[in-house]
Amino acid sequence: MLLTGGGPVHPLFDFGYRIVAIALCIYCGRMVWYGLVERKITFFNTDLLDWWSPRQVFQRDIAPVRYWIQIGIQAFTSVLCFVAGIIGWQPNT
Repeated sequence: MLLTGGGPVHPLFDFGYRIVAIALCIYCGRMVWYGLVERKITFFNTDLLDWWSPRQVFQRDIAPVRYWIQIGIQAFTSVLCFVAGIIGWQPNT
């Protein structure tokens, strides 16, 4: 309601939202695909204050639990962004 003022969503805002969602879907989908092919995946960092830390890489044979957790997180994010790209921004419905 704050972004739209209670009215309908501006078409450019909705278009930008869909583009960002589809781009994030493709990015996460590629990370999952390459993670499954190469048997290693890079840590999905959710800490906003610690982006400069070195990226951790989990290999399937060395750390299988962390590997599959990262695969699951990024696959779920990819599917969620795909759905968001199709549905779009609908705050009042």
